[in-house]
Amino acid sequence: MSEESSGEWTPPKVWTWDKASGGRFANINRPVAGPTHDKELPVGRHPLQLYSLATPNGVKVTVMLEELLALGHAGAEYDAWLIRIQDGDQFGSGFVAVNPNSKIPALTDRSGAEPVRVFESGAILVYLAEKFGAFLPAEGAARAECLSWLFWQMGSGPFLGGGFGHFYAYAPLKIEYAVNRYAMEVKRQLDVLDRRLAESRYVAGDDYTIADMAIWPWYGALANGELYEAAEFLDVAAYKNLRRWTDEVGERPAVRRGRMVNRVTGDPAFQLHERHDAADFDTRTQDKLAADG
Repeated sequence: MSEESSGEWTPPKVWTWDKASGGRFANINRPVAGPTHDKELPVGRHPLQLYSLATPNGVKVTVMLEELLALGHAGAEYDAWLIRIQDGDQFGSGFVAVNPNSKIPALTDRSGAEPVRVFESGAILVYLAEKFGAFLPAEGAARAECLSWLFWQMGSGPFLGGGFGHFYAYAPLKIEYAVNRYAMEVKRQLDVLDRRLAESRYVAGDDYTIADMAIWPWYGALANGELYEAAEFLDVAAYKNLRRWTDEVGERPAVRRGRMVNRVTGDPAFQLHERHDAADFDTRTQDKLAADG
């Protein structure tokens, strides 16, 4: 029996990229870095320029910016430019100059003498928290707890997204071993969060922090049945403390606004493709633009 007919495969001594990987993102997956085309990034009038898409990683940053503005930090005003990753916008020369890893979100801070680039969602959250002195304890055990949970999400998220999400929802073939492997890990992560939230209001303690902003777009969306259509499969309703926290964070006005920015799916009333002013939430959502013709 051949390897192909038996379903088994022996890796070659040296892997080569000789065919598309298949699945939803096959058209943008490649084993090399760097730009594929020349394209400069637009720059708006605010000090903070965000280049992103409303994936869970993108939502982390727009929620943070909206929370900062809600606290009265005028310097957190920002322009949010849409990066359509399915079209390969992240491989343009301008984007690669801001993030050589070609992943959203990417931020440029133009408030100083020279622009500062910041990439990776966790790094952006820490940068903004320190810049404005908000949502990250300044020192001691509280700071350590917040950063520990922030980096818990950064380390755990790939098992949920690139692991479970890929093999459960996007892979061209349903592989029982792969789905079971990552479902088990995601269930364990949900239990970690549920146990933590049984003893504290928010993930890092009594106060709402960047740890919540990092974790909620992934695990809150999963708990709400909005991620991979996997709520029933993973029995997310069983995690009562996670559900309580998910609802509380989701009711925050800044979270509701942040979720709309750079969104290109779902109800047009909640899609704000680009955000350049607070008034855009009232005038520039896709339902209103369509009505204006």
